[in-house]
Amino acid sequence: MFVLQLIMVALLTGVSVFETALQTQHHNADEARARVKSVAQTFASSAGLGKALKDPAPSTDFLQIRAEKARRIADVEFIVVTTPQGVLLTHPRPGMPRKGLLGTIGRVQRGHVVLETLDEPDGSFVQAVAPVTDAQGRVVGLVAVGLGTDAVPSITARQLPLLVTTGVVTLLVAIGGTALVTRRLRRQTRGLDPATLAQMYEHHDAVLHVVKEGVLIFDGENRLILANDEALKLLNIPRKEGGVPIFELGIEPGLSQLLVSGDSVVDKVIPAGERLLLVNYQHTDQHGGPAGSVVTLRDTTELRVLSEQAESARRRLKLLYDAGNYVGKSLDITQTTKELTDFAVEHFADFATIDLAIDALEGQEPAPTTRMQRTAVSGVKEEHPLYPVNSLFRYASTTPHFSGFDSGKAILVPSLRESIGYRKQDPALTGRVLSYGIHSMITAPLMARGEIIGMASFFRSEDYAPFNGEDLSFAEELTARAAVSIDNARRFTRERNLAISLQRSLLPQALPQQNALEVAYRYLPAQAHAGGDWFDIIPLSGARVALVVGDVVGHGLQAAASMGRLRTAVHNFSALDLAPDDMLAHLNELVTRTENEISDPEENRLVGTTCLYGIYDPVTRNFSVALAGHPPPVFMKPDHTLECPDMPAGPPLGLGLGGLPFETSSLQLPEGSNIVLFTDGLIENRSAGIAKGLVELYDALARNRGTPEQICEAVLDQVLSPPPRDDVALLVARTHALRTENVAEWDCEPTPSAVSALRAATGSKLKEWQLEEEAFTTELIISELVTNAIRYSTGNIHVRLIRDRYLICEVYDSSSTSPHLRRAATTDEGGRGLYLISQFADCWGVRYLSAGKVIWTEQQLPEPLS
Repeated sequence: MFVLQLIMVALLTGVSVFETALQTQHHNADEARARVKSVAQTFASSAGLGKALKDPAPSTDFLQIRAEKARRIADVEFIVVTTPQGVLLTHPRPGMPRKGLLGTIGRVQRGHVVLETLDEPDGSFVQAVAPVTDAQGRVVGLVAVGLGTDAVPSITARQLPLLVTTGVVTLLVAIGGTALVTRRLRRQTRGLDPATLAQMYEHHDAVLHVVKEGVLIFDGENRLILANDEALKLLNIPRKEGGVPIFELGIEPGLSQLLVSGDSVVDKVIPAGERLLLVNYQHTDQHGGPAGSVVTLRDTTELRVLSEQAESARRRLKLLYDAGNYVGKSLDITQTTKELTDFAVEHFADFATIDLAIDALEGQEPAPTTRMQRTAVSGVKEEHPLYPVNSLFRYASTTPHFSGFDSGKAILVPSLRESIGYRKQDPALTGRVLSYGIHSMITAPLMARGEIIGMASFFRSEDYAPFNGEDLSFAEELTARAAVSIDNARRFTRERNLAISLQRSLLPQALPQQNALEVAYRYLPAQAHAGGDWFDIIPLSGARVALVVGDVVGHGLQAAASMGRLRTAVHNFSALDLAPDDMLAHLNELVTRTENEISDPEENRLVGTTCLYGIYDPVTRNFSVALAGHPPPVFMKPDHTLECPDMPAGPPLGLGLGGLPFETSSLQLPEGSNIVLFTDGLIENRSAGIAKGLVELYDALARNRGTPEQICEAVLDQVLSPPPRDDVALLVARTHALRTENVAEWDCEPTPSAVSALRAATGSKLKEWQLEEEAFTTELIISELVTNAIRYSTGNIHVRLIRDRYLICEVYDSSSTSPHLRRAATTDEGGRGLYLISQFADCWGVRYLSAGKVIWTEQQLPEPLS
């Protein structure tokens, strides 16, 4: 760019010099003409010239000398004198032959001066020819004065240095000025090239015309320099040329005062007519720029409406978020529905109700005609005319509730007084509702997982505006979110009730009849989930009673089913008359085998089940017990002291710890002692742990001296903190002892002769017990049992006869061989003894001891001993 500027300046300088030269040459030619004309006229009118030429033979020497002298004085090329006919009398170069005068002489002969430029081989020259007249005015001769054109360049050459000097100076000045201007432009444009500047200008102009934000630029004297189209539209002012003061723009006074004040403003809202303008005002000289200011304007009228809508939506989302945190904190359906109505009354309505379909509560598919149960009501006032909680009713087909239930859409009733369908539900009740001041309603279906389980209704009273469309949308979203929580609670409640029903059906429905223990029990399912706790009282042979308490890991239906399987196994194993440690060993083996057969990972497992199995013998008053990871029993002695003996506890069932056997502990209990068995749900304390729960249990037992029923009640009241987090099973058994007069025992030698004596002693004892009718059968049973013992065992034989609810016969021997009932052939000598016993006794069995076995029978008595 700079080189181009130099070329242009040099070109202009050259043209100026050339033009100056032309003008100088033209000026010199004019000067030569004027000069030769003046010299010619002057010489022609000089004194004596006319007289000399009038002479018929003029003196050429005189004329030559005079002409040469005048030529040198006038500094011309030549001066010649001729006759009127043009014959030369003098010559510019003396000695040269004289020729005729060149040029035109016709007009000169008539008395005129002629100027002309003539071309000769030697060059061109300017010639002036003037007439010489006498006193009478007759032309007597001619004077020609010439000046060669080659004299003109010498004049121009004298002026050329000045012209060149002037051109060079002009060029230098132009170069310096160009450099200064270029430097200033580069500094002002930050070194950007013209293409970039042009592109920036185009973009700047496009932005100013396209941007949806008004831009005003003022100079330091508050005169408008620039305003884009958006600014003109926002301020409603016509397009004007720059330089208009602010107050002449015709804008709002408030905005004018703000602009004139000079105070910087950021995002200030100023009304301008029907618009709300967001104004930003900043000075342009803050960072070294020119004095002035720039103003940006943005129309926030629609933005204000949108922001209000956005704020409303934000508040609604905040309420929905709060509702999600407030509603559904528990899985209790009553509490969950009450949380929803309470939240609605606090933030949205004056009254709120929840109606759930009875069919949905029972697990069936509800219909609009189904019976509804009101599960929750909340309001700004305690007293209200609405249906109370637990009311049962059906929606009339004309009501908005029926329509909403049927269509699955929320219904808005701005005016209940104008809703004929609503008033047909219950004219008397709806009349009281309207009289109470309730005037507007929204009813929305509670839909969860594609199923409508009920309706939520929201009411407003006379102190508030009716519901609108925005309220309807909020109600739909609120009920849609809350319906999932309510449905979860409904499903959980149904499953929990099923689990509890199943669990209770698997627990003892009635206490078995026995005289060894006076038993009281309590079972409380966990509030959240029914678990697998269980207990059992199982009568055994020999008037003994087994007490069982256990806890299956897990909750719900599967835990209850697992508990039922385990309880059945305990019953089956107890028929084998196993010792407590053997019983737990068999259960452990069963659980381990069952776990290995389970392939479904979601199926409830028995691993980790705890169990306590104890046997009380009222004859010996001995209580033997074994533990599988279960809390040990507590014993309340008749003197009201507590005994908590340290018992070996085996591992929970199914853990596969084969190296840890189960052990049996035995205690001799005084008659009237209380055996307290429980699961860990009774003593678990959320804040202080099991240790504190045990202390509270001991304290409660120490302060109570009532019946087992009273002890159960007192323990639950004082120890258990409702609601229980886990299942609670509590069993209190008060011991009784069989009196010695109801037990008869004999030892006999293993000889056949001892059988007859034993039969006689048996008959005598039965007569004493007034059981003569049972004598023959009993004597036959004892004789067969003793005969088998004599035949198949060695050592002494012990016989015990017990009168309890049954007549019990027991024969002890040292053999571990188990007898088997079989049908004897007609040719067999033996094998009919057990067959006879099974026919006469109500039941019989074998109980193995550490050394030997016991074969026992039971016979039903006409009047059981109570």
